[in-house]
Amino acid sequence: MNDKDELLKLENQLCFAFYACSREITKLYRPILSELDLTYTQYITMLALWEKDGVTVKDLGARLLLDSGTLTPLLKKLEAMQLITRDRDKADERNLVIRVTEHGAQLKEKAMCVPAQLSQQMNIPIEEVNSIRDQIQDLLSKLEPTV
Repeated sequence: MNDKDELLKLENQLCFAFYACSREITKLYRPILSELDLTYTQYITMLALWEKDGVTVKDLGARLLLDSGTLTPLLKKLEAMQLITRDRDKADERNLVIRVTEHGAQLKEKAMCVPAQLSQQMNIPIEEVNSIRDQIQDLLSKLEPTV
């Protein structure tokens, strides 16, 4: 195998390393989140809403990097679970505003253990996890188009 062939080896691809890592981390979340009766995508949606409640679907989609085709059924499911409400914005009826319900706020307390449980399952010191996360966020900020 020559140097040019090395360029196209699967293990030399940044995209595959991120893809495989993402899949493995999501697998680690699955049993933890099942105790909360949430999928991974539902969990990150609730995280965003616990951080900032009363946001439009458009703003939530931008925050989560999800399109409306993915977000709409997800929000309908969270509403059916009585974790959120979706109401028309009184100032602009074209917008739907998402709010966390009391039941959704109570779930936040149960979710407090998730980061520690994940860190324990990964068997990586939290400082190292935070350092890796910071490096990935830095890379992501370089990839995002400037507005």
